[in-house]
Amino acid sequence: MRISPRLQQVTFPPITEVKSWIADRQFSAEKPLVDLCQAIPDYAPPEALVDHLRHLMAQPQLSVYSADEGLLEIRQTVSEWYTRRYQSGPSADQICMTIGASQAFWLAILSVCESGDEVIVPLPAYFDHPMGLEALGVVPKFIPFDAEQPVPDLDVIAAAIGPRTRAILMVTPSNPTGTVLPAERIEALYDLAKQSNIALILDETYNAFLPPKQAPHHLFSKEDWGETFIHIGSFGKTFALTGYRAGALVASRELIHHALKVQDSMVVCQPRITQHAIGYGCRELSDWVDKNSVMMQQRHDLFCQLFDVENNRFTLCRSGAFFAWVKHPWPTLTGRQAARKLADESNLICLPGEVFGPGLEGYLRLAFGNVSQHEIPQAVERFLVYR
Repeated sequence: MRISPRLQQVTFPPITEVKSWIADRQFSAEKPLVDLCQAIPDYAPPEALVDHLRHLMAQPQLSVYSADEGLLEIRQTVSEWYTRRYQSGPSADQICMTIGASQAFWLAILSVCESGDEVIVPLPAYFDHPMGLEALGVVPKFIPFDAEQPVPDLDVIAAAIGPRTRAILMVTPSNPTGTVLPAERIEALYDLAKQSNIALILDETYNAFLPPKQAPHHLFSKEDWGETFIHIGSFGKTFALTGYRAGALVASRELIHHALKVQDSMVVCQPRITQHAIGYGCRELSDWVDKNSVMMQQRHDLFCQLFDVENNRFTLCRSGAFFAWVKHPWPTLTGRQAARKLADESNLICLPGEVFGPGLEGYLRLAFGNVSQHEIPQAVERFLVYR
């Protein structure tokens, strides 16, 4: 059977690759596996949410399709959630519930791009984004990583816009660096995209892990925001529902209308149980989410305090939300080789820098969101042994 040559060139899922390195390995109680590979909360959703879903499971209606874009009452609840957290938000008909943020991303790209078009992608980039673009025949136009610049330079992005450019794609807080784009930089990117008649696509999967009550930006307050701005949302990390695949595409009514053509042929709809889990979370769990945000900030601060010390050969370059972006100390090794060395010698798994874009072989992504606070000193010690 012939496999598409284009698909053969797409990177294999890196988390699957890294976890295959340790698939048959036994770990001792003295030196257990430290998993800094996948960014998932280490805590479960609250029991009240589980009880709510348990009650709904007895209802036959839970087992049938909903409207492609999701149940109206759920989208209304999600709209209210955005309004509370952003001070202004989309209406229900500007929301499409999706199978995770990844499917929302595919809907967005398929709605604005054709094969051969370009999307500007600053590095390091969340690996699923270039994978998806390349699979669709859309060209990721990479903005090289500048270790001296905490956020991508606006002039460099502007210079990269060409006749085939259809969007600027950003992730905030960043996966893999944790860097948060300041609201004023997001505003400037929006203005640049609007002037260039292209889309600004913001993947805000980790927006619940900003400081409580801090609005990520104010784009939703603009009367015509949907003409330029596309938001990729996720509730999987927010409500500890990663296996439920709880995402949302937020965009103009026109874009949602056309995206539903793909939605219907791809998945039909987000499962009702996922929609009801999101609805309950948006109605009832604001305080729980804010407490988890504070807890994650405490983990971040402890990790950085212990990691960023003089005798550590690994350099902390960026950090925030769930992540630390570090430079490894072995100039002759690629990131993949460095990550494999840590897996083999230290029973620690993380992701190599090059899966986040070309030229990043000297870096590693550490995801400490799934490591509890009392495990962080042990995790950091695995790096400090390389002296």
